[in-house]
Amino acid sequence: MIRRNDVQPIVKGDKRVIQGWVMYDWANSVYQLTIASAIFPIYYNTVTRTGDNFTVSFFGAHITNTVLYSWAIAVAYLLVAIMSPLFSSMADYTGRRKGFMRAFTLIGAFSCAALFFFDKNHIELGVIAFALGTIGYGGSIVFYNSFLPVIAEPEDQDRISARGYSMGYLGGVVLLLFNLLMIMKPGLFGMDANSSLPARISFVTVFLWWIGFSQITFSRLPKYTFRQRIQRDSVWTNGYKELRTVFNYIRKSTRLSLYLTGFFFLMMGVLTTMFMAATYGEKQLGLKEDVLIPTILAIQLVGMLGAWMFARISEKLGNLRALMITIGAWTLICIGAFFITDAIQFLTAAFFIGIVMGGSQSLARSTYSKMLPANTTDHTSFFSFYDVMEKLATVAGTFSFGAIEAITGSMRYAVLAIALFFVLSMFFMLLLYFKTRISVSQQLL
Repeated sequence: MIRRNDVQPIVKGDKRVIQGWVMYDWANSVYQLTIASAIFPIYYNTVTRTGDNFTVSFFGAHITNTVLYSWAIAVAYLLVAIMSPLFSSMADYTGRRKGFMRAFTLIGAFSCAALFFFDKNHIELGVIAFALGTIGYGGSIVFYNSFLPVIAEPEDQDRISARGYSMGYLGGVVLLLFNLLMIMKPGLFGMDANSSLPARISFVTVFLWWIGFSQITFSRLPKYTFRQRIQRDSVWTNGYKELRTVFNYIRKSTRLSLYLTGFFFLMMGVLTTMFMAATYGEKQLGLKEDVLIPTILAIQLVGMLGAWMFARISEKLGNLRALMITIGAWTLICIGAFFITDAIQFLTAAFFIGIVMGGSQSLARSTYSKMLPANTTDHTSFFSFYDVMEKLATVAGTFSFGAIEAITGSMRYAVLAIALFFVLSMFFMLLLYFKTRISVSQQLL
């Protein structure tokens, strides 16, 4: 039971609280870079191939390694999508959103540590630990995002959201640089050049970084928010009632419905690209880790610039126009990626991916935040829909990517299909844009 005295008033714009919130991007983005984007995908491909044989045995089932990888991501995000509405509504009802965020952080971080034991003899362990790490990362983001409208004024949310993404890119880069040095120069750390130990230690560094820096966030965010639990009420039934109320509101709001549909296809493309870029470069183009890891690193550095640049563009042109610019750029990038044949072309594509990646993710989050009802206190429940759409988009995108590769035998056609996702996103964003122009609300233009 939450006592009334435990619930402290929340003052929007508190610099210390905002800094604590931003630090979680710094803390958890090392998972996205080291585990999801750079070192783990390359290590996974190395462990799960024998010469030109890319087939692995997973609990007795024989499957292409990259198909298994993409489907593991799909399953993980499907589980998050199923669980997050329940947990989010419970967090809004009990006020314990920080407690749920902490629990998913622990699941994700300890799973990264378990990847230390992943090798050719423990394929199942590696895939399951990777999936659990993805669940922890994705689950914690649900509650992290929902704090933005709680702690920041609407006019500051674009800037703070971009600041969070920039800090995330920077934090991921700092740790990746250390891990890259350890992998490329293992002798400096007393390790053999042909050993897998540097890569496996890098997974442990993600655990230490994520757990350590997240404590700054958890020490500064409010312990309870808005709601107080009354002993005679059931948190389970009341949570679903609140969730149903939010769903009905979104269903009746044409603007929110159009935005979330466009956002779904946008994230299908963005997150599938982020998860599969390294495996595409390694397997389809034959690039080695000395090219791939620095390329992923460059994407993060350019992503910082992109998040800042598109925050300024949104101030001049409005959120929707700026977001549609990123969608158009994504479409062209994916079409171009279909024809990539060498490292120089891969690096060129990576540069433009970095620019639009930071801008599209940051703008997507802050735009949705601005569209929420001004008088609502159910921020977690509203953001659970946002995050469910994001997770289901990841499920659909990565599953489609694996399915197309399994059918065609080539990852190129899967990359081309991603361009279609962005075209569909642009269609719904254009519908929203024209509707917003006609309506009295001009905030998003």
